[in-house]
Amino acid sequence: MVHSEHNRSRSGGWFALIILGAILLFLAPTIHPEEPEMGVAAFAAGLAIGGLGFFLRFVRGRKRD
Repeated sequence: MVHSEHNRSRSGGWFALIILGAILLFLAPTIHPEEPEMGVAAFAAGLAIGGLGFFLRFVRGRKRD
């Protein structure tokens, strides 16, 4: 096919990472109410996962002039 490169999906897993990070951010306080350390760990993981997805989508693809 002539246009096989054009039709190929360019998106990686960045969207899933951003969504997973957002879900962890919203659910972090309610994951383990009797263990606040787990809630803080889930909150930090949500920030890290969402930040990685944001980096993959918006920062990595830009070229410097």
